[in-house]
Amino acid sequence: MILTVTLNTALDITYRVGALRPHASHRVSAVTERPGGKGVNVARVLAALGHETTVTGFAGGATGRALQEHLAATPGVRDALLPVTGPTRRTVAVVDELTGDTTQLNEPGPQIAPAEWGAFLDHYEELLAGASAVALCGSLPPGVPVGAYAGLIKAARSAAVPVLLDTSGEPLRRGVAARPDLVKPNTDELAELTGSHDPARATQDARRRGARTVVASLGAQGLLALTPEGRWRAVPPGRERGNPTGAGDSVAAGLLSGLVEQLPWPDRLTRAVALSAATVRAPAAGEFDRLAYEKLLGRVTVTTDVSVA
Repeated sequence: MILTVTLNTALDITYRVGALRPHASHRVSAVTERPGGKGVNVARVLAALGHETTVTGFAGGATGRALQEHLAATPGVRDALLPVTGPTRRTVAVVDELTGDTTQLNEPGPQIAPAEWGAFLDHYEELLAGASAVALCGSLPPGVPVGAYAGLIKAARSAAVPVLLDTSGEPLRRGVAARPDLVKPNTDELAELTGSHDPARATQDARRRGARTVVASLGAQGLLALTPEGRWRAVPPGRERGNPTGAGDSVAAGLLSGLVEQLPWPDRLTRAVALSAATVRAPAAGEFDRLAYEKLLGRVTVTTDVSVA
């Protein structure tokens, strides 16, 4: 079982409009509603790849109930979310069908009480006992300590469970120092962590700070991976048009599934890039275009430089 942790779960709502114009009223052509938050998206992609997956984190209020109803209808995903008093947040994506651009609105999330956080820590350690890997994903809701991910990484390491960290800002900085097996920042997150806008230099710096492996997401330019075995670059065949929401979460799912399956690094990166591109073509986060994914697998370019490790 792969465990995904989403402390700030969300109900993702996607609106599609013909053309998005400021200060104007819009007629929505389509609406989709899905369980969301980065780790939830990762879990849905993992399940679609055939992996048994458990989702944990927090859910509260009417929005939380709606999220859990959607999860219950998702094959391969087990709901292990803890109830909290505060309402789960909503995220709203508005897709401009004329340009393909997406505008995102993210609510902050519920206030987590100290007792609720303590209950989660006990719950998490119980779930680790049956996990083959764990993904720690996304932002922290109000009330959760900024060093939360660092503590969760240490608990996973004590249980001998490999851990992927995908977050940003101070939670990423503290989490990296706890020595996760893998971190997956984008270029902005990596620059904020290291102070360098050169991805090659920044990935090396992130490894020196504690991460065993760093896979940097370069957007349409693919992935740059620095591992104990060497450096790889994986590039998609071209730029995809569509909704990029959740594409990074599909990268995390590809990397985590490859870790559990013990695939060679080039195969892990190929899968991650193909999933990311196929997610851009899908209508909502946490989904990917299966046919596009299978076609893209044979078109991703992976190059290696084992002299840098």
